[in-house]
Amino acid sequence: LAGGIILGVALWLRHDSQTTNILYLQLGDKQAPNTFYVGIYILIAVGAVMMFVGFLGCYGAIQESQCLLGTFFTCLVILFACEVAAGIWGFVNKDQIAKDVKQFYDQAFQQALMAESETNNGRAVVKTFHETLDCCGPDNAIAAVTPLWREDLCPKKDSILKNILESSSCHKKIDELFSGKLYLIGIAAIVVAVIMIFEMILSMVLCCGIRNSSVY
Repeated sequence: LAGGIILGVALWLRHDSQTTNILYLQLGDKQAPNTFYVGIYILIAVGAVMMFVGFLGCYGAIQESQCLLGTFFTCLVILFACEVAAGIWGFVNKDQIAKDVKQFYDQAFQQALMAESETNNGRAVVKTFHETLDCCGPDNAIAAVTPLWREDLCPKKDSILKNILESSSCHKKIDELFSGKLYLIGIAAIVVAVIMIFEMILSMVLCCGIRNSSVY
C-alpha cells in the first residue's frame, strides 16, 4: 500500500501540468533543465519496487519462509540505501534546480526582447512561462514595468494598472513551484524511510521467530 501511494504521488508530480509545460520547453537547441525529474524517477522506481517487495514479504510471512523473509529484508536494505542517497542528492541540489530553470528563463527573456528573437522561439518560451506561472519579468523591478512596454509577452489583465499591480516576478514563482514540489518529495521520502525501518525490524523479528519455532 505504501509503495502504491508513493508511486501515485510520484506519477502525479511527473505529469503535473505546470512542471511539464516548463521542463519540456526548448530554446533553439537548448533543452530546459530537467534535473528535477531525476528525483521523480527515483520515487517512481522505489514505489514500484516497494509494491513488489511488499508482496514478497507478505507471501514469505504467510508461508513462514525464512528465505523469502531474508530476501525481503535484503531488498529493503538496498531500497533504504538508495533512498538515503537520493535524499542527500536532493538536499544538495534543491537550490540548483530552481537556479538552472531561472537561468533558462532569463536567456529566453533576453532573446524575446532582442531583434534576433524573431529567428528563434524565445518569445514562445517566455509566454509559456508567463501563462503557466501567471508572472511577468525576471525580477520585481522588471516585472513591474514589463507590462507597459512588452504587453504581448505578459498575461493579459483587465487594465494596465491591474497589470502593474498584479504582475509577479517569474523568479519568485519558479522558486515557489519547485520548493513546493521538492517539499512533497521530501515528505514522501521520509514517510517511506520510516515505513522501511519498521518493515526491516518486523521482518527480522518474524524471521527469528520462525527459526526458533522450527527448532522445537
